[in-house]
Formats: sequence, C-alpha cells, structure tokens
Amino acid sequence: MVEQLKVFENNVLALEAYGGFTEVDEKFCQKLFSQKLEQGFDKVNILVKIDEVKITKSSIKALLEDLVWTMRNYKKMGRLAIVSNSPILEKLVVIDNFFYANEKEGRLERYFSISEMNKALDFINSN
Repeated sequence: MVEQLKVFENNVLALEAYGGFTEVDEKFCQKLFSQKLEQGFDKVNILVKIDEVKITKSSIKALLEDLVWTMRNYKKMGRLAIVSNSPILEKLVVIDNFFYANEKEGRLERYFSISEMNKALDFINSN
C-alpha cells in the first residue's frame, strides 16, 4: 500500500509504502508524479518512507513495472530521500547513487533513518 504523506505546493512528493506494493500502488505513484510535471516542474523531488514492506505481499509485476518506469523517467527526478530503518536499503541507496547521482542535473539520493524524517524533508525541499 502506498499513501501520500503530505501534499506540497512545490516539486515535492512524499510517500509512504507499507504492507505490499501492488499495480494499483504503481499507477497511483505515476499519477502523482505526472501531476507535478503538469504543474510545470521540470524535476520532482521524492521522499519514500518504507516501513515494513513485505515482498511476499507485493506484486512482482508491479515491482518490475516500477523499475522500468523509473528507468524511463529518472531524468525528471531530482532529490530522492529513502526513509527507513533497513540496513539493507541503506546499503542499496549507496550502490544506487553510483548510477543515479548527478549533481549537475540536480539528482542525488540519500538514505535517512525514520528518526531523521525532518532531515529528509529538508533534503527534498532544498534545491
């Protein structure tokens, strides 16, 4: 399940994923992202709070669609904050940043623990 944590007037999306990730969740995320682009923003900064997402309750098809969609749209993304208490995700963010990060283009990904939520919000709200 994915929910929007807060609505921002600027180029920021703040989402929370928990339970499982389905095709409905994927379409919901794409819709919110498209709305930001339709508002005239060139890049969208994204915060994703991941709290106990269970792969066993997730759709493999939805996860693959998300991966393909991300690969096609990553140039429209700016700062990306992953908020979780997962040591595995923390390491994956470091690896992902080798491919994703481009300071010149405004793309940077950072991991934050759940207790650092305010820092994560500051990170995605700064350009």
